[in-house]
Amino acid sequence: MADKLKLVLALALLGAGIAGFYILSEQALVLRVLSVLVGVAAGAAVAAQSELGQRFVVFSRESIVETKKVVWPSRKETVQTTGMVFAFVVVIAAFLWLTDKSLEWVLYDLILGWK
Repeated sequence: MADKLKLVLALALLGAGIAGFYILSEQALVLRVLSVLVGVAAGAAVAAQSELGQRFVVFSRESIVETKKVVWPSRKETVQTTGMVFAFVVVIAAFLWLTDKSLEWVLYDLILGWK
């Protein structure tokens, strides 16, 4: 129950930050944006104290660790793969164009006799 209250409080703080943006409509834009940022930071701080928030933080840290394990392709591999994809798209586009024109010729010229 306490976790639900923390999450409700976090949403209320976020809502207060957004409401502050509109309430301070006569103030400088910096103050208005600061109001939203403070609301987001306060909401995130309160949400991080809940069990769900702590699980999210652990998940985020594990995701960063897993991302560091990824072997990213080299520039040469990326250029080659992009070239193959581009060539495939051109070939498929030509095939679809030929298919479309062939069907158009068969239907309109041969079957219907339209010219």
